[in-house]
This record gives sequence, structure tokens and C-alpha cells, in this order.
Amino acid sequence: MEWRDQGILLSSRRHGETSAIIEVFTPEHGRHAGVVRGGTSRKIAPILQAGAQLDLTWRARLEDHIGSFQVEPVRSRAAIAMNDRLTLAGLNSVTALLAFSLPERELHRRLYHQSEQLLDLLEQRSLWPLAYLRWEVSLLEDMGYALALDRCAVTGRTEDLSYVSPKTGRAVSRDAAGEWVTRLLPLPDVLRGLGDADDTEIANGLITTGYFLKEHLAKGLGNRPLPEARDRFVAAFKRQI
Repeated sequence: MEWRDQGILLSSRRHGETSAIIEVFTPEHGRHAGVVRGGTSRKIAPILQAGAQLDLTWRARLEDHIGSFQVEPVRSRAAIAMNDRLTLAGLNSVTALLAFSLPERELHRRLYHQSEQLLDLLEQRSLWPLAYLRWEVSLLEDMGYALALDRCAVTGRTEDLSYVSPKTGRAVSRDAAGEWVTRLLPLPDVLRGLGDADDTEIANGLITTGYFLKEHLAKGLGNRPLPEARDRFVAAFKRQI
């Protein structure tokens, strides 16, 4: 068995004396693991940094074997991230959430392309937090936990949508919230793609996406704890506001 694809490196760990096992996210083969021979060498180890864009050739005797990768660098993102603590935290959050969420070898082409575009924006500090928030919304949707934010779940109206139901992920208007208001999640306009994307609204949006990542996605994956990298990114982002 053999295939060739490009992909985003999600993780790398030492395997034996000289090899590494890597996980990558590819458009045509999903999240896929394999062994890189000589992956700890001075030549290859610097390539195997989280977030790197790689050209990949995978080979195995049988399809269900872990197989081995040959890797060639397309572009590195580690150098960009290392220059800024928030950028590094953001890159780590993206790769950790993908490794956590994606079923092995299941295709998610749309999410792959959105993830690649997001990581290519790392140098755009003014654009990246909003792009990241929208990426988390897309991640939830691809994993089966889409938010429905276009109309009120109670009245069906589209005006004055201010909250999100933590149970259903549906919008709730200010008037319809009633006595339940303290139990609802914030729905800033930016989460619906409206208005100016100031940092405070983005932070409020991250409260809502974070709830669904932890209470719906993570619990749906066997009640596993969400990667700490996500909390570190959000904490770093809030400190700059």
C-alpha cells in the first residue's frame, strides 16, 4: 500500500532509538499516523515540528498497518510561532484540538483546508483571533455539534439574538431568555459573523465555543479532558485584552 499527500503535522514522539511516530492531518487521508525512520536525526528532527506543512509518502504492507512516512518540508510554521507567546499558544491549540477530535483516517476535507488557511494566518496578529474563533465553530460543526445561531429557538425570530442554549446550541433572543438568562451562554454578534470583531467579543465567543468543546465534543469522545493547550491559548488571549 502506498499513497502521497500533503498534510499538517499534529504531533511527533520518539520511537525506539532513532525513529519517530508522527500524526498528520491530510485532505485525502484524514488524521493518519506513521513511523519516520531517522526521525530523531539532526536532518529530520527540525522538520517534525507541530504545525509544519509536509509532503508525505506513506507505505505499508497492509492498509491497517501503521506504516512508515517519508517526509519533505513544504513550509515550517514553528519559527513564526516562536517569536510570539500568543501565536505559539494558538498553534498548539489548533494542532492539539485536531489530534484530540479527529477520528483516525476519516476524511474532513473542508476542515483540513480551513485549518491550513488558519495556520497560514499566524503572522497576521490582528486577524488571527477572529479566524481562530470561526475555526472552532467549524470544528464543532464537522464533529457533529453545529451551532444554530440564525434564529431564536423559542420564538423563531431573527432579531435581538443575545444568547445560546447550552443544551441545544441554538440562539435565544433577549426577550425570550426570561428567568433562564443566567444559565445561557453569550452570543456576541461576531459569533454570527456580524459587527466589528473587537477582542472582548471574540473572548465572549470563545466562552461559548469552549463550553461546547468541553461539554459536548469531549464528553462525546468518552468524557476525555479537552487538551490543556486550548485553555492556555484562551488565557493568553484574555491577558492581552
